Amino acid sequence: MGTSLVKFSRDTARDVKQVARGWRWGRRPQVPRSAEPYVIPMETSVFPTKWARTPAAIAVREVLQKGALNSVLRFEVNPQVSGLDSLLKLNGPALIVANHSSHLDTPLLLCTLPDGMRRKTAVAAAADYFFDTWWRATASAIVFNTFPIERRGGKLSATPGDLLADGWNVVVFPEGTRSPDGWMERFRMGAAYLAVEHGVPVIPVGIKGSFAAMPRGRGWPVPGRPSVAVRYGDPLSPAEGESAREFAPKISAAVSALLDEESTTWYEARRRVAAGASPSQSGPDAARWRRVWESTAPIKPAGSKRRAWK
Repeated sequence: MGTSLVKFSRDTARDVKQVARGWRWGRRPQVPRSAEPYVIPMETSVFPTKWARTPAAIAVREVLQKGALNSVLRFEVNPQVSGLDSLLKLNGPALIVANHSSHLDTPLLLCTLPDGMRRKTAVAAAADYFFDTWWRATASAIVFNTFPIERRGGKLSATPGDLLADGWNVVVFPEGTRSPDGWMERFRMGAAYLAVEHGVPVIPVGIKGSFAAMPRGRGWPVPGRPSVAVRYGDPLSPAEGESAREFAPKISAAVSALLDEESTTWYEARRRVAAGASPSQSGPDAARWRRVWESTAPIKPAGSKRRAWK
């Protein structure tokens, strides 16, 4: 009798685990988008996030970011930050624009920014990913101060401009989604449009090593506390009369130059920039496994000019 009861319990536990793995926890469709018939999207309500920027929410977020998020990030990866002196050249709100290859990118930016700037920074997040369920939307809004943007049509909501006008810095990932292999994808026009439309500078940021630390598909960083480099660049401002289409390549080139600098040296990278010979950060024209292999190479050790992350 006892043996049968133990066997029944084990079988039940196995069945429960199997059902849990296949359970639809969110509202995301299980059919691939490529197999779905085209349907004109219905107007959906936008998840409100203004509450996440109230004094009470800011106080809660300060505890979460400086306490839990900072501690967990430091325990799992070894962030190395440089170029923070570039942020001293700002005099007002700015767009923080970075390449995007991992869910680690947002925590890395927020935990390496100076405290005063971090407290006044909001993050643009994909509405169809982070705001598809109320609990995910609430969690990301309170912890990361996110607000939804619509990426399927390449459109930004009105919120970024409102935030910039209110003195908030805004983090934007112009690629629209995480890189599938760690290399830079084409930058969209949203960040350049915001900079031109609202007359704010852009802070380019190169993030290297986050794909190797936590590639797409993983829910937690890989073991071994891998090093990740975050390099801030000098502010870029659109020239008088410059259009977003003209300004966008400059943002992409600035981020590429920072990644090149991280791979080589500041002097070599600046010489290539001056000569117009900065290497593309879109990766080698090779098979997928080779591109992933190249992008997961360990980053160079911290040099004397890189400020230790504390």
